[in-house]
Amino acid sequence: MKHLLLLLLALGSSGLAEKPRVLFDTDITGDVDDVLALAMCHTLADRGACEFLGVTVSKNNPLTASFVDAQNTFHGRPDLPVGVTRDPKAQHRESRYLKLADSADYPHDMRRNEDARDAVRLIHELLNAQPDHSVTIISVGIASNMANLLKSPGGLDLVKRKVKVLSIMAGAFALCNGTNYHLEANVINGIGYMQTVADQWPEEVPIVWSGYEIGEALPFPRVVIQRDLGYLPHHLVKEAYLLHSGPEHDRPCWDESSVLQAVYPERGFFGLSQPGRVKVLDDGFTRFTPARNGKGGRRDRFLTMTSVQQSRALEAIVHLTLQPPPATQGR
Repeated sequence: MKHLLLLLLALGSSGLAEKPRVLFDTDITGDVDDVLALAMCHTLADRGACEFLGVTVSKNNPLTASFVDAQNTFHGRPDLPVGVTRDPKAQHRESRYLKLADSADYPHDMRRNEDARDAVRLIHELLNAQPDHSVTIISVGIASNMANLLKSPGGLDLVKRKVKVLSIMAGAFALCNGTNYHLEANVINGIGYMQTVADQWPEEVPIVWSGYEIGEALPFPRVVIQRDLGYLPHHLVKEAYLLHSGPEHDRPCWDESSVLQAVYPERGFFGLSQPGRVKVLDDGFTRFTPARNGKGGRRDRFLTMTSVQQSRALEAIVHLTLQPPPATQGR
């Protein structure tokens, strides 16, 4: 109990450092960890731990904008800006849970992707409105929006001026599934996009990579989905999780790890590798080369995790996912 109270106090305290201004870029279509990660962003904003600027979607599916707007509304932010990719080459992905956007149980205004902003244009607008070097971008999917941002007129300079850090869930940097050569989905589903980010992202703007191995070691306990999200007849996070994973699967917290690190980088939930540079090979493998003797790039680090950090990180992710949104209180 003492440990839990200390954790809750730590999570609820914004500290003396300026709170991150968060832009959440997601491929919310196939996996359900995007839904849980988006719930975390809302909870962290509710706690005053971050300022939530907006959401952009990097994959193609006609229900993405509607679902994100429904979830934003469920969490009490119906007017949070939403942008979707207009890139026809970005992967189209079917979904088991986006159909919840059509349910009368989750009212919202945005019905079609055409009602949402162009993702890259929205990112430009949101970044331009913020102080220099103040925005934390959390990218938890294919890198179509990030790559197209860099290629857009003035995009590279805008990133240099406005972005503080990119927290990205992509790649693999340790033994995964019995191999040291794991090809991670967010990379291989859009290799060219991730290569653009790895090759062209400004050296002076840090990238923190959460590899496959981190989320794989953080299985979200399915029991709490059933047990702790039953306080409403219809809970969007619960229903999305069950539609995707069913009641008997502990889904890894890949995307959630990037959110936790981005908003609480100094809380010690994870360790960091030495600085270096990530190269995305043509087959999608992410190769990390550490800087040595002052030589080589120092922009990139990847997350590491001890067994103690594993327990703390999972506990934090669960609490931040399960906290009831203010909009649901009193229902």
